[in-house]
Amino acid sequence: MERAILGDIFSFVAAVVGMGCLTGVLITWIKWRGGRQKAAPELLARLDEIGDRIGRLDTAIDTMAIEVERISEAQRFTSRVLAERAGASSLPETTRAPGSNSSH
Repeated sequence: MERAILGDIFSFVAAVVGMGCLTGVLITWIKWRGGRQKAAPELLARLDEIGDRIGRLDTAIDTMAIEVERISEAQRFTSRVLAERAGASSLPETTRAPGSNSSH
């Protein structure tokens, strides 16, 4: 009698495990089949548009980076020229007559 009960328990466990495996296989197959469906043409068009916009944005950023580098080079040049001029004045010293308000 115990052998019959033990056999029934093993049969029940095997059925439950088999149903769980079958359910997992079916769910995996459904997900795989659903993922392979063709994307909507509108979605593909939007993705192409986004790709084009990102390309233009990349080009614009590269252009701005070049311009900023040019500005910084000009600023460094101007700073160097002004620093060199600070040591030697470029305007001649003029002497004014006492009591004169004008430099003419």
